[in-house]
Amino acid sequence: MNPTAKPHFSLELFPPRTPEGTAKLPATLQTLAATGPEFFSVTYGAGGSDQNGTYDTLMTVVRETGVEAAPHLTCIGSTRQRIAQLLSQYRDAGVKRIVALRGDLPATAYSPAAPGEFHFANELVAFIRETHGDHFRIEVAAYPELHPQATSAKADFGHFVDKVHAGADAAITQYFFNADAYFDFMDRCAAAGVTVPVVPGIMPIVNAAQLIRFSAGCGAEIPRWLRLRIDELADDKAALQDFGTDVVARLCEKLLAGGAPSLHFYTLNQAEPTLRLCRALGMA
Repeated sequence: MNPTAKPHFSLELFPPRTPEGTAKLPATLQTLAATGPEFFSVTYGAGGSDQNGTYDTLMTVVRETGVEAAPHLTCIGSTRQRIAQLLSQYRDAGVKRIVALRGDLPATAYSPAAPGEFHFANELVAFIRETHGDHFRIEVAAYPELHPQATSAKADFGHFVDKVHAGADAAITQYFFNADAYFDFMDRCAAAGVTVPVVPGIMPIVNAAQLIRFSAGCGAEIPRWLRLRIDELADDKAALQDFGTDVVARLCEKLLAGGAPSLHFYTLNQAEPTLRLCRALGMA
């Protein structure tokens, strides 16, 4: 990799779930900010339940780092009035970037018609454009390996195109470990005339059980060879992290060489795993 051509990248955080996590966050942010991210994104609430946690964490990012911050905004089970209030709150706080998502369906929902006044993310994107014009840069989600609740690959890609046509500026993918899934997704975008940047989501390999649990929930495939190696190293934290850094760094290099516009690292509110990847990629 050319050391003079540092890739653009962004970092994702979640609102801390404990007082200890809240106390550690400023130091973690300052360490991560020193790597030079384009922006931080902040997921929706603590465990996806409270937008107040997103706002508080967003303000901490801005206060501690001065780096642009983008809140995740989910519309499931919400009203137009509530979403309008949140958008005004973010705009008043100086936010210029939103990650617009549908959000998780309640466990009792058996229909794709979600509760609330918004059923799909494209409706949220359209509402943001309707009420705030081009003030916000809007990122949406993309699923190279298929959304876990999708009825088919064709329908899933159709939903992504709908979000772009509604006014999305860019997309961030769910994490994956198979670069070909991303390149195939980009081929489908080209065939559909979709030209917005699609940024790969990158998950560090830190904890075997955690990664397996996350992947089962979000539909990210862990290739068999990788799963076997992770299982083999599960009880050796240092060896697992060294192996994981090498694997994920090679994935990043392949994606960037293949035309990925930037990278989006899922930090899990830890500095060291992302720092290890940045060093491996010559980005630190």
